[in-house]
Amino acid sequence: MAMDPLERLTTPLWRAGEAAWGATWGAVERAVNEERIRLAVTGLSRAGKTVFITSMVENLLALAGGRDTLPKLRARLEQDGANRLRGVRLLPAGAGSLPRFDHEGHVAALSGAGVGAGGAAGWPARTEDLAELSLALEIERRSALGRVLGTRRLRLDILDYPGEWLLDLPLIDMGYAAWSAATLARLRSPERAALCAPFLGFLQAFDPAAPAEEGLIRRGHELYCAGLEACRSRLGLRYLQPGRFLNPGPRGEVPFMWFFPAEPRGAPMAGTGGELLSARFDAYRQDMREGFFEAHFRAFDRQILLVDVLGALHAGRAAFEDTAEAIADLCRGLRGAPGWLGGGRAPIARVAVVATKADHVPALRREALRHLLAAVAGPGLGERGGGGVSLHVAASILATRDDKARLGGRDVEVVLGVPAGEDKARAFFVGDVPAGWPPEGFWSGAYFELPVFRPPRIEGGVGPLRAGIPHIGLDEILVTLLGDLL
Repeated sequence: MAMDPLERLTTPLWRAGEAAWGATWGAVERAVNEERIRLAVTGLSRAGKTVFITSMVENLLALAGGRDTLPKLRARLEQDGANRLRGVRLLPAGAGSLPRFDHEGHVAALSGAGVGAGGAAGWPARTEDLAELSLALEIERRSALGRVLGTRRLRLDILDYPGEWLLDLPLIDMGYAAWSAATLARLRSPERAALCAPFLGFLQAFDPAAPAEEGLIRRGHELYCAGLEACRSRLGLRYLQPGRFLNPGPRGEVPFMWFFPAEPRGAPMAGTGGELLSARFDAYRQDMREGFFEAHFRAFDRQILLVDVLGALHAGRAAFEDTAEAIADLCRGLRGAPGWLGGGRAPIARVAVVATKADHVPALRREALRHLLAAVAGPGLGERGGGGVSLHVAASILATRDDKARLGGRDVEVVLGVPAGEDKARAFFVGDVPAGWPPEGFWSGAYFELPVFRPPRIEGGVGPLRAGIPHIGLDEILVTLLGDLL
């Protein structure tokens, strides 16, 4: 039936009004019920951030499926014996420019279903670039009045980024001459000098006032990078700059990365090697500022910083003190110390500094590990007293169990685990973990690398079939970081 003229006039108006109201109501509903939090996860080299994110996400999904995988978080979400967590789901990648964190692939590796795994559980591959994964948590409100507004939706954007890049934060506000002087002083310390001898020998013959020669500059850069890699692999050092020299990212090396520290000799003249090194250093800083710190770092709401304090302790004094210096400087930056990123960035609201690999330590010694972390991070927290910063010990995947063994005629606490590449569990004695800065006599003992234990094989599945991943301390970290949002 044909519309009359009045109906033809009013119908589009009604439809337009209905659409406008629907869009307005949708915007209001999202403003009331949705909250978006950007959680950044990083760690000093080999601290286990890929495994940490995988375990955290898998245990959240299992918790939503009815498994008690995160008991402290579940207790925070309980009301009158009922769980207010109505669901957790992985969100599609959308149209973003960052690679997606391969959660499914990492779970497959842990379940023995990864490519080439042959049914044996294995540790997920390390990530070398920025990656992002988003979760949606649906949480029922506590009050009856609040429930009228509907279920709250917490969108958790998890950003995974290399710890080496975070170590470039102090470079942002440094000039080339100041950076060179500080770096060369470190390289000439007794522990580093031998490993960096080829580069230091090259530097003695290098004249920054001579005309720039690309081949010579590249040779110096390669020797410097080789020295950094030797310090990392042979001494266990972590505070090595620039970070992208050890982890370039997907673009690999680009020309502005071909530089190295050189003796400062006043303002460099145009066309000289010193001028080219300084220009490349400035270009590197600008690229990191624009491509990472400005684009991503300033947007973080919460931060997790993973540190293998135990590994550094047993790698020796040089490795431990180097790690301590890195942690202290990073804590200053994450808490918004003046001078970082121009001093204009507000502190990240909540920062969790985590000593990883707690399953290498028997349960009764883990509190000592927490105190050791506090002693290391203390200088970076300074007069702020750690406001907004919490300290934790954790094992993303529990790969051992506590036991006792006879050692030197006495019973000692050990952990039992299956070393990587082996089939049978063996006892491991971590020794004394100092509950504070190690005394001078501590360093007289022999140094050794911590073993890599084979992870337990986890059960895959979806929804209620997810079994979760055994861990130590992940629920405490999540409650501390996100408790105000729950």
